[in-house]
Formats: sequence, C-alpha cells, structure tokens
Amino acid sequence: MLTWGDEYPIHQTPEPVWVAGSDRNFYDRYFFNGYSKDGSVFFGAAFGVYPHLNIMDGAFSVLKDGVQHSVHLSRVMHHERMDTRVGPMKIDVLQPLHSVKITLEGAEGISGELTFEGRHFPVEEPRFQRRSGSRTVMDVTRMTQNGHWNGWIEVDGERIEVSSYYGTRDRSWGVRPIGAQDPQPVVPEKPFQFYWVWTPLNFENLAVYFHVNEDEKGESWNTRAVLGMDGADAEGLMHLDSPKFSAEYEAGTRRISKGLLEVTDTQGRLHKVHYEPLSIFQMKGLGYSHPSWGHGVYKGEYAIEREDFKPGVMTWKEPTNLHIQAISKVTHEGPDGKSSEGIGALEQLFIGPHAPSGWKDVLDA
Repeated sequence: MLTWGDEYPIHQTPEPVWVAGSDRNFYDRYFFNGYSKDGSVFFGAAFGVYPHLNIMDGAFSVLKDGVQHSVHLSRVMHHERMDTRVGPMKIDVLQPLHSVKITLEGAEGISGELTFEGRHFPVEEPRFQRRSGSRTVMDVTRMTQNGHWNGWIEVDGERIEVSSYYGTRDRSWGVRPIGAQDPQPVVPEKPFQFYWVWTPLNFENLAVYFHVNEDEKGESWNTRAVLGMDGADAEGLMHLDSPKFSAEYEAGTRRISKGLLEVTDTQGRLHKVHYEPLSIFQMKGLGYSHPSWGHGVYKGEYAIEREDFKPGVMTWKEPTNLHIQAISKVTHEGPDGKSSEGIGALEQLFIGPHAPSGWKDVLDA
C-alpha cells in the first residue's frame, strides 16, 4: 500500500512507509510542554501515530489557577501517517529540528495556535532498551529540545496570550506498550519497577537537560545530561559528566519536594541545580496512564472528549496519578560562584522498589 510518505526519501527498509517493522507496539510520537516564566500557566500536548494499530491520537491540556483542562482525540488513520490531523488538532513541522506548530480549532471549548522554536539543536538521548525475559518491552529513540513558544490559547472564552513562553518538545519512536494490554505476559511474572526523572530546564541564556532511569538498586541504566547555550548546534552542545540526582519527598508520598542535580562539565568543574516544585501537571491529561484514553486505545472511527480536574487535590497513590510533571523553580550554581534562576519541568514516575529512596514495594512511601 502506498501512502504520502512514499513521496519522500525517508524509507528505511524495502517496504513502503506504512510498514514499520514487525512489532504491533511500534509508535511515533510528539510531546510538548510550555509555561509562562512565573509558572502560572502550563500547557502540554501529545500526538501519537501507531502504524500497526491503524490509530492516530492527540491530546492538549492547560493548567491555570489550579485547574487542568484537557481534551482527548482519536481516529482511525487509514494507514496515512503523514496526515497529522485528528479532528480539530493538527501538527505542522515548519522547519525540521527547529520549529513546529500546533493548531487546535475549537476542541470542546479549547482552542489554540502555538509555534515552538528551538533554542539549541535537539539532544539525542541514549537508546532505551528493556526486556521482560526475552520479550522486548521498550526499544526507543528520543530527542529533546528546549525552546520558546508564541501564539495563543483559549479556554471557555478566556484567551491566554503566549509570548516568549519557555518550553520543551520531544520526539520519540520505537517500541513500547501501547493500546490493549498483552493478554499473555512473560512468566514467571515479576513486579514492575520503573524510576524515571526527566528534567528539561530553561534559564535566561541557556538550557539544561537531564534524565535518568534507575533500577531497584538505584543504578542507572539510561541517563544523559547536557547544557545548551542559545543557538548551539550539534557540536556546540556541552555533554555533562557524572550526573547525580538526589531527592527529598513529601512525607508519606513519592512526590519530590526538593531535588538536587550535580554534574561536572568538560573541564571537570562542578555544577549544581536545585529544584523547588511549584505545582503539579497530571500527565494523564495527555493520555499517559489514562484509564480510558491511554495511547493507542481504539475509540472508534473518531472520538473526542473534554475533562477537567484539580491536580493539587488528587490522591498521589492512585496508579493513574503517579506520572506527573512538577512545574519547578530551579537555581543553577556554576563553578565560578555565580548563580541564575530558571524554570522547568521535573517529570517523575516511580513504581516499585528503589533502595536510595527506601522503597521496597510497589507503592510504599
């Protein structure tokens, strides 16, 4: 079957573009967040393509005055991966690896037109590979880019002018669990464990990126830390060494109350970044771990639904509430004694044992 993609020189195999390997869980996704410089407004968007499920879905969510307003969308894509529209939501690549536009035309009371421009060349994260026994659970490539947003958002008639907001976008593709759950897991089953911290941060003249996956012993199996000055190309990104992240948690929870990142630059000098969470953005507002709008779930030929909730009063221990981004004030302490303040997202998803945090079970605190 031929599709729009076959018109472009992007083939990776002898197959037409509509074929993406052999794994049913292959996906291709955009993620975005953006926020005012005081953190009072925070928005996020996600857009996913699932070639072997023949589904395309999207979501847009705005957090303001303690209320998160979200709209979820899904459609059968009829194997056309290049038509990146689901109902009133559309993604346009304006300049590859630099600028992308989101359009939302009257989706259940939420509208917007937002353009992202990168501050530096995207950071390629190390390849994520995890197996359960011999079965591949995750095999993913990701790229992350900090930048600025301009445009507008409207929620129930209230217009928000977005002028030089900070934010981040990522692109990821590969294999991870999507759609319906596998009816036959690998035996003997083992308790699921996942410790994930992802923190793209924006300062006045530079951006800092850090992420880590740790196992139950606290040993990293995937991590990267990068400093990007405005305008840095691929060679100009400064890869930081020996990243160490430590956290304090709110009493009786797995929510970070304070964080500290320590890294060394290419000259061996120590840098510290302190995190002070301000508010919580629920990732299920974008479909992550959502009980009915999970990524790749079949909703019929076309479906759209609005939901509103207050993240600050939601129970942390409910499994669908575990995955969050904490909008955080951050302070960078440089090796020369100078410091600067910025803002960013402290994404966190913690399930299962983690010795450094004192957790021994699935959701003990």
